[in-house]
Amino acid sequence: MTLVPRPDDVESTVAGRSGDSPAGSCRPYRCHLLVEVANFVELRRRLGCAGADRIADALAHIARDVMPSATVTVVGAGQVGCSFDDRAPDAIGICSAAIDRACVRGLSIDGESVAISLSFGGAATCASPFDEVALVEEAEAALAAARAGRVIPHPAAIRSGIEASELARELDAAIERDELVLHYQPKVHVRRQEITSAEALIRWQHPTRGLVMPNDFIPVAEQYQLIDRMTLWAIRKTMADQRHLSSKGHELRLFINISGQSLADAAFVREACSLIADADACLGFEVTETSVIRDPASAIANLQTFADFGITIAIDDYGAGLSSLAYLKQLPARELKIDKLFVTQLTSSHRDPLIVRSTIDLAHALEMEVVAEGVETNAALALLTVMGCDMVQGYLISRPVVLDALVQYLDDGRHRLPASDPLASFGTFGTTRKTA
Repeated sequence: MTLVPRPDDVESTVAGRSGDSPAGSCRPYRCHLLVEVANFVELRRRLGCAGADRIADALAHIARDVMPSATVTVVGAGQVGCSFDDRAPDAIGICSAAIDRACVRGLSIDGESVAISLSFGGAATCASPFDEVALVEEAEAALAAARAGRVIPHPAAIRSGIEASELARELDAAIERDELVLHYQPKVHVRRQEITSAEALIRWQHPTRGLVMPNDFIPVAEQYQLIDRMTLWAIRKTMADQRHLSSKGHELRLFINISGQSLADAAFVREACSLIADADACLGFEVTETSVIRDPASAIANLQTFADFGITIAIDDYGAGLSSLAYLKQLPARELKIDKLFVTQLTSSHRDPLIVRSTIDLAHALEMEVVAEGVETNAALALLTVMGCDMVQGYLISRPVVLDALVQYLDDGRHRLPASDPLASFGTFGTTRKTA
């Protein structure tokens, strides 16, 4: 891949392309860069919807010229995504600078030069195999930080081997010492206005590092063979929390995220089934498309085993991975979760509503209920309701919260009147992001 580096980046870029990698680094990197026109709303008012629709196409054309070997796609109104491999650890910064320079004179829209300002968000990983969905989520988080005027560091996925191994040792001890915590994000049934399920999300409250986010430790857990232990811990903890909820009068099915690595592990499947068989639990497992496609035969067989134990299977992040109807029709899934990439653009994109509506119809034809992730506005909720979406999940309803806060939320019945401000629910809690 050809890059246009800044002068001070030439040395590191050339070194990244040499036959041998620099000492202490891991190569190559898988990178995902999001480029967004920050003044898109202003330009839409000026150019109209038809003209504004061409902005992303023009930006994508420039990105392809700058990075001819990258896969460049239009992912939303005024936003493009670039996926590529590179040997330079600072490849994302180099590419961002190159695109920025190429856009200095503006974009040509209908023969007119239009001045633009750009925001960038990117993520990179040297993990093999890498999780494409997690990589995109990291890039989204970086873009969100850029919009807010913040700069966030590279994720742990590109830390040195020494740092990763140290984090793995600490994570191993954290599982043993019960330092991990579960936050719960409820799902609201749109027509019934009831909460009948919630998703359990693992968080790590480190004694010195503070709250460690999932995208910082999940890749390490997988790399150092800790993911099975951590998921089994989550199953035990979820069942205990479910008993607590039941004692408070709230009967909820609780969903746990299962990684592709665990899903293909026969030993993990046996132990998980043993735990569930010994308890009267009402659980669900969420798996991504990519986790199934890694090893379809094993994944489908193991998911059927879980389903036979009464576990509800949900397909998570649908549409963000390598969607395959051939696999989808074979899965014993009862829920399909539409990825937030489509939901967040629902009211500002012409294509996303078509994709969401067709996905809802497809899922219903396969006798699955549909959950829309990332619902943050009343407008999106209204549109999803009209489309026949069964359940919604997102900041409009609630952030992921600790168990006691979830109980209070359910007691108050606040889900029946969603807040107009997506950040209003549980406003005293810090922002969290979902991963595996």
